[in-house]
Amino acid sequence: MAFQILLNVFLGFLWMFFTVSYEPVTFLKGYLLGLVIIFSFRRFFQSRFYLLRVIAAINLVLLFIKELILSNISVIKLVLKPKLDIRPGIFALPTVLEKEWEITILANLITLTPGTLVVDVSEDNKLLYIHAIDIDDVEDAIISIKDSFEKAIMEVSR
Repeated sequence: MAFQILLNVFLGFLWMFFTVSYEPVTFLKGYLLGLVIIFSFRRFFQSRFYLLRVIAAINLVLLFIKELILSNISVIKLVLKPKLDIRPGIFALPTVLEKEWEITILANLITLTPGTLVVDVSEDNKLLYIHAIDIDDVEDAIISIKDSFEKAIMEVSR
C-alpha cells in the first residue's frame, strides 16, 4: 500500500515536470491521472488497490462516530431514568483478528464507546473480555460487535 501511495505522489510530481507548471492544481491533475494508471495496473501489485483501504478506513471512522453517538444516547437514557434497572456484566468476545494492532484497535474502539470496557485480552489474543453497563443478551452484543467493528477492521487490514 505504501508503495502505491508513493508511486502515485511520484506520478503527480512527474506530471508537474512534464507540463512545466508547478501549481497545486497541476499536481492534483497528475495525482488523479496517476490514480487512474495505478488502478489500471492494480493486478501487478501484491496488495490491493490502496484507495479501497483508504475508503475502508474512512468507513471505520464514520462507523465509530455513529456507534459513539448511539451509545452516548443509550447511556444518557440509563442515567436519566428514575429507577436504575441495569444489568451489568462481563462477557467473552471471540475474535478472528490475528495481528496485534488489529486487536488493539478493536479493544480501543470498544473501550471508547460509552457503556463498554475491554477488561482483559486472553494470552492467545483470541478472546476479549468486555464489561458492559447494561446487557440484555450476550449473543446479540457479540454479533453486534463482530458485524460492526471487527468486520470494518478486517476490511481495512486485509
